[in-house]
Amino acid sequence: AAMGPGIKLESSDVLIITDMQNCFMPGGSLPVTEGDSIIGPLNTALELFASAGLPVIFTRDWHPPDHCSFRVRGGPWPVHCVQGTEDAAFSLKLHAPPARPMVISKAVDPNKEQYSAYYGRDEAGRTMAENLRALKAKRIFIGGVATEYCVFNTVLDMLKDGYNVLVFEDGVKPVEVKPGDGAAALENMEKRGARLIRTLQLRS
Repeated sequence: AAMGPGIKLESSDVLIITDMQNCFMPGGSLPVTEGDSIIGPLNTALELFASAGLPVIFTRDWHPPDHCSFRVRGGPWPVHCVQGTEDAAFSLKLHAPPARPMVISKAVDPNKEQYSAYYGRDEAGRTMAENLRALKAKRIFIGGVATEYCVFNTVLDMLKDGYNVLVFEDGVKPVEVKPGDGAAALENMEKRGARLIRTLQLRS
């Protein structure tokens, strides 16, 4: 596919890196196939945002040990991303920006599933929605895992609130409970107004 035009970063841009935690990487408790293959593209975006001094948000699944999404409680998933464990830590291969990124934790309530990070909270208890308003964000760039769960639901919430959302096609990976789920989610996001781009299109 052709690369598409260069996209110049602007002061109202924000980068969101979704759930790039050990649990979702190869060897983790709920590995996304080749989940580590998107670290290179995401690092490209992280470095550009860092050099432009633009805000970066890391989201994470931050489950209590008895979360309702776990099979032991009748949920669909194995135990994963338990608060404070190595499994829940961000992949060390990610180039975190020099200024510590804002971290948004979600799915913290043992009795609530929360795929979207939009209403997840930072350490001070503010939601991502509140933080994006405070940053006067207009355009949101997003990548991470998993395409059809946390990325998809976060993107939908941002589109509903009127943000211009750009999804890195080379910076997302699906879980694919059913083959084709990832591609379907990308198509669905695009249909609802998100723009699919590649990290190499970014210009500082």
